[in-house]
Amino acid sequence: MSGPGSSPLDAVFAALSDPTRRAILTMLLEDDMAVTDVAEPFRMSLAAISKHLQILAEAGLISQEKRGRVKWCKLEPQGMTGAITWIESFGQLDPMDFDAFERFLEVELSETEVTALTGDDATDDPNAEETETTGTEEATAKA
Repeated sequence: MSGPGSSPLDAVFAALSDPTRRAILTMLLEDDMAVTDVAEPFRMSLAAISKHLQILAEAGLISQEKRGRVKWCKLEPQGMTGAITWIESFGQLDPMDFDAFERFLEVELSETEVTALTGDDATDDPNAEETETTGTEEATAKA
């Protein structure tokens, strides 16, 4: 996956670009897993899973070690540090303040409820009279 001249950052993003590899990383969030356990939920050969694991290991996102006769995989979260730093350097992806967003929604929703109860929005709609007039004209025409 990592060719000559490619950076560790390229390797991380290339590894993360595949949905199978992202699913494997998610599974490893829980605990270390044997390769056979990692392969179990996927409809692919053990050799194909091993290739995915190799790409993740080369990117520094997982480590593998042999314990007895079983090969184990472990998540290495610090392997994403470079990618996270790179993404955060853009500065536009600040964490969202969900409390402020919730307060905003409460205000907006309460204003919508008041408007719905009072019917104030009908006077703001320039087409409202036109619609009422058209409805009256249609009723008169049918009579």
